[in-house]
Amino acid sequence: MPAEDIDLTKHNSAHLIGIGGAGMGAIAEVLAVMGHTITGSDIKDSYRLDRLRAFGVEIDIGHRSENIRDVDFVAHSTAISSSNIEISETLQRGIHLLSREKVLRSISQIKDSIAVAGTHGKTTTSSMLSLVLRDAGLKPSFIIGGEVNEIGTGAVWDSGELLVIEADESDASFLGLERKFSIITNLEEDHLEFFGGFEPLFDAFVKFGKETDGTVVLGIDDENSLRLSREIEAITVGFNPQAEWNIELLDESWNGSKFVISNRDSTEISISIPVPGVHNVKNAALTGVAAVLLGVDPKKISVALAGFSGVARRFEHRGQEKGVVFVDDYAHLPSEVESTIRAAAKGNWKRLFAVFQPHRYSRTGSLGHAFADSFSEADVVIITDIFPGGEEVRPGVSGLIVVDAIKEKFPKTDLHYLPNHDDLVSFLMSELVEGDMCLTMGAGDITSLSEEIKFNMRQLDD
Repeated sequence: MPAEDIDLTKHNSAHLIGIGGAGMGAIAEVLAVMGHTITGSDIKDSYRLDRLRAFGVEIDIGHRSENIRDVDFVAHSTAISSSNIEISETLQRGIHLLSREKVLRSISQIKDSIAVAGTHGKTTTSSMLSLVLRDAGLKPSFIIGGEVNEIGTGAVWDSGELLVIEADESDASFLGLERKFSIITNLEEDHLEFFGGFEPLFDAFVKFGKETDGTVVLGIDDENSLRLSREIEAITVGFNPQAEWNIELLDESWNGSKFVISNRDSTEISISIPVPGVHNVKNAALTGVAAVLLGVDPKKISVALAGFSGVARRFEHRGQEKGVVFVDDYAHLPSEVESTIRAAAKGNWKRLFAVFQPHRYSRTGSLGHAFADSFSEADVVIITDIFPGGEEVRPGVSGLIVVDAIKEKFPKTDLHYLPNHDDLVSFLMSELVEGDMCLTMGAGDITSLSEEIKFNMRQLDD
């Protein structure tokens, strides 16, 4: 194996910097269950760290040089700066320093790994597949970027031969994973700053498909994925009539969808999922096809998916207050926002409030104009300022890019630009009434808004 890989079939001790993040936390849990001695550090405590402590992980709050003990290796997340004091101490002491992706690669070498890639839908598809394989009795392991509601975690290390991994394309690290089976959900413009344009991103997906040591399942309901299907050998899935496995939508509501997938050999699977949106129909269809190819009985696929209640921050119901229903979603790309709003609009609401927080200056600068069509089914649209995601402020780049795109295409939209958080809270408190839905979307801290609004509403009664 390459020099920078770690032999995880032997006992190791490791320290993980940024262990409270979803990605590092999942790896920490898996390594601990495998029997390795794990310590970690993060800037603040959280419920995720409490879970890790239950697995015997020793955790320091705050980054300090003395947190680095005598360990076999130190790993860090992409959120950790190279100037971090623990990274400096690691290098000074000559301890092996690995990125999260390198550790994930070493884990992927131990089992028959199934890598789930794509611009969006990775977390949900990985979660659906893990649940189906688990319910089929295959005892899969999995490492996912979100928490599977039925299982309560995004990481499990079990005794079966299969390992489901959510494969991140944002920095091309998905190419390093050992994989005997791959799913590519879709392919749209994203992470263009890292890749230097769309064509290098496309080429990376071609490489990902061609270097999979086994079957590739590919969704082809977008133009780029259809193009990708001509470059790699794959089993294709989608509404597109060219797909080898075709999707027929039978019923759709804000509470879920019913559909059938069938192939040219007349194999047919009826599926009902209790999560809304055509995008989730596509995710479930990819899951169903992959599971069949992995040897799961179609009836077991249907039963498992019927019980899938979702992933944290994927159309997550946040309760209601004063007759207002609150839902939160991770959607941060144009097609994701459009699909999420379309799913929400299936409900019988007085008004649908769509609150969107753009994510990262680089993404907003390159894709902000593409949100013009995303909000057409919402009654009231609120755009906040950008959540930086670790990036520096860029002059001329703000949420106004999204606002101006919507105004130009749909000038009659009830549209509000509220970059100030207090103004945002005040507006929603004054506008939301019984019968409305408040849908928050974005990959940043917008996720906490619904709880803040509900708390303020309760305070009015005191």
